[in-house]
Amino acid sequence: MKRKFGVVAVASATAAALLLAGCSSSEPAAEAGGTDITLWLNGGDTPDALRDYLKTEFADATGGTLTIEEQSWTDALAKLTTALPDAENTPDVVEIGNTWSPTFTNAGAFTDLTDMYDDLGGENLLASFVEAGEVDGANYALPYYFGSRYMFYRKDMWEKAGLEVPTTLAEFNESAAALTTDDQSGFYIGGEDWRNGVSWIFANGGDLAAKDGDEWKSTLSDPKTIEGLEQLQALYESSSKAPVTESDSTPWVNINDNESTGEPEAATIIAPGWAHWSIGDLAEDPDDPTATVATWNDDTFGVFTLPGVDGGVAPVFAGGSNIAISAASKNQDASKELMTIIFSPEYQQLLGENGLGPANLEYASSLGDDQFATALTESAEGSKLTPAAPGWAAVEGSGLLEEFFGKVNGGGDVADLAAEYDGKIDELING
Repeated sequence: MKRKFGVVAVASATAAALLLAGCSSSEPAAEAGGTDITLWLNGGDTPDALRDYLKTEFADATGGTLTIEEQSWTDALAKLTTALPDAENTPDVVEIGNTWSPTFTNAGAFTDLTDMYDDLGGENLLASFVEAGEVDGANYALPYYFGSRYMFYRKDMWEKAGLEVPTTLAEFNESAAALTTDDQSGFYIGGEDWRNGVSWIFANGGDLAAKDGDEWKSTLSDPKTIEGLEQLQALYESSSKAPVTESDSTPWVNINDNESTGEPEAATIIAPGWAHWSIGDLAEDPDDPTATVATWNDDTFGVFTLPGVDGGVAPVFAGGSNIAISAASKNQDASKELMTIIFSPEYQQLLGENGLGPANLEYASSLGDDQFATALTESAEGSKLTPAAPGWAAVEGSGLLEEFFGKVNGGGDVADLAAEYDGKIDELING
């Protein structure tokens, strides 16, 4: 998921609240013509131009009015938990963080879209996001947009050290260590930053959890997961000067030249693709003298995808959102019409042109053909999400993953920590 939330009580109670409200059924849908509906979007990621497009196209297609309400990522989970079961107050269509999807889909909060799946893109849709919104082979929440992660590096520093872009994960780890000095990280990653650190688990064939019969189980103790964690631990100890207590951060600050010293604090970072707008030569913002703007410089900076253990591209954790229709909505037909507009070639093209990875990879070319678009697409195609467990929202909200990764990168015994936190996560993961 691309945002954090901290309402643990809400997260752990979500599935129960929705199930008790019986939101998996609704009144027969009305005809779409002339029907007004509401779309909830989270944060400001969807630009105004795209919002205006949806409103206009919906009005032209149905004669109704589309009202778009923006929700804050910090309280979206709590609002969805309260509103979705309530047929009188539910939004009709909702954007939802991709890793929240399993909690809501397993609770029956969303309309079954299986009969529309092929018409909305089918196998061209980003697979990892599709899986997050799927229950027993049926589709309830589909991809909206993605923002996958890749590497940003200081070409000047790598070239000075005689290093080339690595082709395997071991080569990357070795290069990061070689670039590290007393004052500079070869690779800057916070000790608690599990959303980026999990890539080393994925690359080694491990995972955070797996389904065992009808139950989900934490798999931190799996040998492949342990292997990835030990590799991450060694990388952090040899290459990162970031605090062990740091989780999600702004690493582009560290790869840019420090405003005081004129030197960067990191040779390499991993970040979502949109970070490139914050990386480059710094200058005073003409519109705000108290701020700075970054202008990318190809002579100084470059990008590459994190390599896999045996080459190729390592699986990374993709950020982004899914989108779904509330099962309690009284406006099912009109809501499905909006979904048709969202997944139309025209809107998918607009997503890419505005820097958002389109749900339908057939339109990935709309991102452009520069180095950023290439890295974003390549990293997304093999990306992974967190486990599609009904209690995963509670796991994330608990802070257990931050604690665990911080202790691992702090030098703790990986096997002992894995066993301890498997037990803690198992208490939450099934909802």
